[in-house]
Amino acid sequence: MPNKISFYRKKNGMTQDELASMLGVSRQFVSSIEGAKKIPSIKLAFQLSDIFGVPVDNLFYR
Repeated sequence: MPNKISFYRKKNGMTQDELASMLGVSRQFVSSIEGAKKIPSIKLAFQLSDIFGVPVDNLFYR
């Protein structure tokens, strides 16, 4: 699913490793989500929303 996770991660000055650590997942998983190869769980989507301070709707689009 296309998303803006990479945009918000970079906007917040984070590396994939830093974001992965905050989420409790691997850097490879973050990369797969950013590349739209994997879809995050609802729980992970809300964690991303909290970390970036934006609504979940802002993170994903079609």
